[in-house]
Amino acid sequence: QVQLVESGGGSVQAGGSLRLSCVASGYTDSSDCMGWFRQVPGKEREGVAGILLRSGRTFYGDSVQGRFTISRDNAKKMVYLQMNSLKPEDSGVYYCAAGGACALCSGGSCYIRPEEYNYWGQGTQVTVSS
Repeated sequence: QVQLVESGGGSVQAGGSLRLSCVASGYTDSSDCMGWFRQVPGKEREGVAGILLRSGRTFYGDSVQGRFTISRDNAKKMVYLQMNSLKPEDSGVYYCAAGGACALCSGGSCYIRPEEYNYWGQGTQVTVSS
């Protein structure tokens, strides 16, 4: 199985930046994709970004397109989420995940779905104040 550990969360003013990191261990060959999700109490888990580990192709949720960047370092078994121009609505617990399908794309939008991911980290809190 795969173990995932996130880091890099914290508190930041609106307009600021944070970079989240996730390190994977275990049998990572079973996962084709890694992604980032976020969740606030009482709301569904939202797909933020996904990346195909072999090719590096990336996918983003509409709400973060142009502001967030996902990347990976396969040699280090790490994925990153660079978050710029942060808004209060970006606040939440951010989870790193691994799975077999990064996203479902239709038209100009891609949906990064939590049900396609099998392994999850414990999460790291991001708080953006106005």
